[in-house]
Amino acid sequence: MQTNEIRLKPAIIFAFLKTLPFIFCAACFLLLAWWLSPYFLLLSFACSLMAWYRFLYISNSEYLVTPEVIHISRGIFFRRIDQVEMYRVKNYIITEPFTLQLFHLMDLALKSTDPENPVIWLRGIPQSNIVDTIRGYVQEARLHNRVYEIN
Repeated sequence: MQTNEIRLKPAIIFAFLKTLPFIFCAACFLLLAWWLSPYFLLLSFACSLMAWYRFLYISNSEYLVTPEVIHISRGIFFRRIDQVEMYRVKNYIITEPFTLQLFHLMDLALKSTDPENPVIWLRGIPQSNIVDTIRGYVQEARLHNRVYEIN
């Protein structure tokens, strides 16, 4: 492992926030099963499974930023790893909705010229100066690979 690698993962609270709608639906179906029909237990169980899967999927995501490449790894049963060369990154967008601001988290979108990954999302990562680090890596990669931007 290089010393200038940055390994990021979505925060656990971010994964929990993203599963809240499924948990709410599971609770509603559980109440309906109690009031109306026990068949709603199946829907409650299905929503619970979807919430659990989504939580595991988000918490198993990993972002590895190196001076040359960004690796985005995600999945539980089937792992997908995307790699984007650093010199392809063109723009940086940080979004901080109110709920993420409460927990000092942010979403970072990197726009690139890669046809397979035009937008790279790093979701639910802790607030930091990662954009400045990535900008430095992009400048070094462009100089090293002799890539010049023409508008």
